[in-house]
Amino acid sequence: MSAQLFYLYDTHCPWSYATLPLVNEISNVYPEIEIHLLHCARYEGDENISIQTIDAVEEDSSVQFSENYIANQKHAKDSTLSANLMAWVSNKVPGVALDVLNALFTAHFEQSNELLSADDTADLVSQFKLSPPSKIFTLDKLTKDAEIAIHGIDELQEVIGTQSIPAILLAVDENLILLNHNLYLKHPKAIVEAVKLELGES
Repeated sequence: MSAQLFYLYDTHCPWSYATLPLVNEISNVYPEIEIHLLHCARYEGDENISIQTIDAVEEDSSVQFSENYIANQKHAKDSTLSANLMAWVSNKVPGVALDVLNALFTAHFEQSNELLSADDTADLVSQFKLSPPSKIFTLDKLTKDAEIAIHGIDELQEVIGTQSIPAILLAVDENLILLNHNLYLKHPKAIVEAVKLELGES
């Protein structure tokens, strides 16, 4: 039996932030499962996050947003740069991809870092000893790697019949299962039981 996990997300999406702990739990318990991190690049600088959305995420999940993030929630979000960076990391240094993603979420939602320039990601790049090309650090367009990732997302969303993000998909052999992450947002560890069931473990 082979198993893979697909996580569809956006680094500037509050619901994705609330769902990441579930992916972390699965990774901790099943380090042998290959995880594919697919950034949707939904935010293009023309949409902000409503306070109603923030309140709903805090009410329905285990995460809390920093005061700085809430104070800046009226700023339009642009996740192009982080989509480029995550596509590069996933291709070049996949072993640290999940750690980098956690760091990006921390920077944005806890430190209120908008992740709009090379300077915004300099500490993270240094921390993980990354050496991405300069084309990564742009808001003008997605890199080829990021576009390929989004094409893969489109195909997955067609299979599961929804374009909603975030989404956690478990592929077991030839079967693709959409895990209902909403059931586990308040108790992330509980999603491991769902994975065990799909893997046929007692």
